[in-house]
Amino acid sequence: MKSLIRSLVVTLSVVPLLTGGMAYAEAERGKASYYADSLHGNKTASGEPYDKNSMTAAHRTLEFGTLVTVTYPKTGKSVEVRINDRGPHVKSRIIDLSGAAAAKIGLIDDGVGEVTIDIAD
Repeated sequence: MKSLIRSLVVTLSVVPLLTGGMAYAEAERGKASYYADSLHGNKTASGEPYDKNSMTAAHRTLEFGTLVTVTYPKTGKSVEVRINDRGPHVKSRIIDLSGAAAAKIGLIDDGVGEVTIDIAD
């Protein structure tokens, strides 16, 4: 029994290393929004200040530093952002983008929009 448990622990420890960490099998789809300008300079969950001009985002579970490509099908535009905060705090949304990232994909006027998120290569 100890041997079986030891093998299981080793296997579960090695798999994330071989796959580059825990990854999503497919794109995540859902609603995105963006930070209010008034939050510029506030501390994010990672400890760095929020910069409305940077290409960053908040996600509930992805590791800080993870690069993701966010695509807004309505405009056909994509942006690569780095996860540096936790959120969104609105349950119906999957990601909060910085102001600059939202502008790049054309989300500013809509405020909220359906997007896909893929881990960047």
